Amino acid sequence: MKNLDKKFWNDRYINNETGWDLGNISTPIKEYIDQLTDKTIKILIPGCGNAHEAEYAFKKGFSNLFLLDLSPLALQNFKARVPDFPDDNLICNDFFNHNNSYDLIIEQTFFCAIDPKLRNQYAKHTAKLLNKNGKLVGLLFDDKLNDDKPPFGGSKSEYIKIFEPYFKLNKLEKAYNSIPPRKDRELFINISKK
Repeated sequence: MKNLDKKFWNDRYINNETGWDLGNISTPIKEYIDQLTDKTIKILIPGCGNAHEAEYAFKKGFSNLFLLDLSPLALQNFKARVPDFPDDNLICNDFFNHNNSYDLIIEQTFFCAIDPKLRNQYAKHTAKLLNKNGKLVGLLFDDKLNDDKPPFGGSKSEYIKIFEPYFKLNKLEKAYNSIPPRKDRELFINISKK
């Protein structure tokens, strides 16, 4: 397997190899954001890429939003599209080295991009970053996908084993509102820190 480091991800943006990028916010995450009423909650989007979710939330008035990515180019792309976004809220770092606390972490194609050997560590670190009653919300692939390169797939039964030690599984079910190419291949998750 390739080294999924800063250079690997930056090169994907340089070479326009960003097949995971929908070019817009995904419908399930849009609908979740639309029903949130407290626009001051502290939100992290790890492995944010071009961060269409963040652009949408920021334009809806969410003021406490933080973006994290290994690729400086991904963050630059976002800043070029959303110049008013605070520079201090753009974090170029490895998720596993990041320390702060959040009310909500949005998962959109980050989990499927990390080495599957790190998934238990992801669940543990995500729980560590969340405040009491904090939530992890987003989408996970319910599909085999690739073994040797991202995106790495998985299944509901695998995810339950990974997240259950750290989270109350409020919702982990097939997304009913996925975009057509991902229909029946995504699980919507809404899980709370234990």
